[in-house]
Amino acid sequence: MTRLVTRLVATLMAVAASLPAAQAADQPVAIAIHGGAGTISRSQMTAEREKAYLAALQDAVEAGHRILESGGSSLDAVTEAVRLLEDSPLFNAGKGAVFTHDGRNELDAAIMDGATLNAGAVAGLHHVRNPIQLARAVMEKSAHVFMVGDGAEEFALEQGIRLVPRDYFYTEERWQRLQNARERERAALPQTDKFGTVGAVALDRAGNLAAATSTGGLTNKRYGRIGDVPVIGAGTYANNAACAISATGDGEYFIRSVVAYDIAARMMYADAKLEQAATEVIGTKLVDMGGGGGVIGVDRYGNVAMVMNTPGMYRASIDANGQRVVRIFAD
Repeated sequence: MTRLVTRLVATLMAVAASLPAAQAADQPVAIAIHGGAGTISRSQMTAEREKAYLAALQDAVEAGHRILESGGSSLDAVTEAVRLLEDSPLFNAGKGAVFTHDGRNELDAAIMDGATLNAGAVAGLHHVRNPIQLARAVMEKSAHVFMVGDGAEEFALEQGIRLVPRDYFYTEERWQRLQNARERERAALPQTDKFGTVGAVALDRAGNLAAATSTGGLTNKRYGRIGDVPVIGAGTYANNAACAISATGDGEYFIRSVVAYDIAARMMYADAKLEQAATEVIGTKLVDMGGGGGVIGVDRYGNVAMVMNTPGMYRASIDANGQRVVRIFAD
């Protein structure tokens, strides 16, 4: 009898121990990424360049998804996806960052944990190869949320985050666009550069959401201008109660509209679905204000939304059902 009871207890304990793993396996995962929205014209896109963009997007979204599928966290997934986009000269972030009016590169980034509402943001960086890694260090290894400029780079050095010489960010294409902008005496180039940003949102097997965004700002920008990307609630937001959002567009409008948080708030307080909330904010509210751009989002069920009011947005996603999307144009 004693032996039977012992076996029964052991069996029950084994079953109990297996429940979290089984539940984790049932929890869907999802990820979406973007490489910026704007006036992306088919007529100006060569077949070779389009192929390069699609390949870069595919690589980044698959890398993030592999992390999620293996049981990794949403924070790790979005960090890795954004890091890969930062390392590509195709996108206005990291290696491909545009130049300011005085010929420098100024990088901004932010990350947010939907489980804790912890966040980290950085701005005005000149030497950090991967700003998203520094934003995460601010969130996880400091008592602060937002660091800028020299102080942020000093913190990066203390944390062992890789710094690079300024010429690392030089690309001939970005430099020529700055020269064109200077000649025209304009604050910025058309919307292809204006909306350059990269971002990622993800849901992991623990049911946690995360969002990350990174940018090189505006071509020919002046006076230390900072856009929406590192502003928590404007360009980046995550909350397990609703969704994770990463935005790209007219930064000033996204800040004034608190775009990322507004989408989450509509879900939490008006019971809106992700696609509905994103469409209301991007397709109506932002348009009425005169702003352009787009967002990617994922909710706690693994539903994905990629919404824009522009002719295109570099984007890719893998939803809870494993459906893969990699697109550039709106149509």
